[in-house]
Amino acid sequence: MMAPQRAARQGERVVLPVSKLRPAYQQVADQLRELILNGSLSAGDRLPTEAELSANFGVSRSTIREALRLLASQHLITTLRGTTGGTFVAKVQPEQVRQYLETSIGLMSGTAEISVGEMLEAREMLEVPAARLAAERRREHHLEALRAVVAREKHSRERGVRFHEHRTFHTAIVEAAGNGLLVMMTEPIFRVLQNRFLDPGVPAEFWPQVDRDHEEIIRCIEEGDGEAAAQAMREHLRRLRPAYVGLQQAESTRPDRVR
Repeated sequence: MMAPQRAARQGERVVLPVSKLRPAYQQVADQLRELILNGSLSAGDRLPTEAELSANFGVSRSTIREALRLLASQHLITTLRGTTGGTFVAKVQPEQVRQYLETSIGLMSGTAEISVGEMLEAREMLEVPAARLAAERRREHHLEALRAVVAREKHSRERGVRFHEHRTFHTAIVEAAGNGLLVMMTEPIFRVLQNRFLDPGVPAEFWPQVDRDHEEIIRCIEEGDGEAAAQAMREHLRRLRPAYVGLQQAESTRPDRVR
């Protein structure tokens, strides 16, 4: 619980800890956002008309329009024209969430907010359990997809597109885990790491080891051995760490690093 704010005294003058009021449109937008986020308004629900919202909130219609514009810019509502149109709570698509996360992580990556080391650490926390779940939940089509990815990896070794296939393999593992939220969380990290930090100068002999790791992970998943799959994924991700530029510098500046 936050400590209560207290008045301060400057000589004979008392200074009250008063927070400035937000603009009316912001207050309206915040209340509507809260109704959406707490489930009172669900995806696809039609909002009241501008006139009705104006009466409900006791503000002008121009204030309501500004609040709705703000919510629309945050992809929380959408407006449809025509006789059956109106303003509706948006139906968010997984791809929208992935794109937003990728953009946000990309902007913060390599800064004080998010280091390469932190992204790799988060990746391990997500993908190791995902490999365990994949071993427990996979279907034959998941195994076929994984085998196909590894085959493409080997075939494309001379074509300079192995980075893409490498990410595809890890995405296929997470998809086999059968948790859609996990896919939305991991894919943006994959993309940022690959696009910004994967070292193009990785030695050629590095990739055959990656192939062997992938084949071992598939074997464990195919046998339904969750613990072995998790351990194989953990070892694989740790072997990948030197392939990311900026990692050594990021780890050397960590505040918890023993010097």
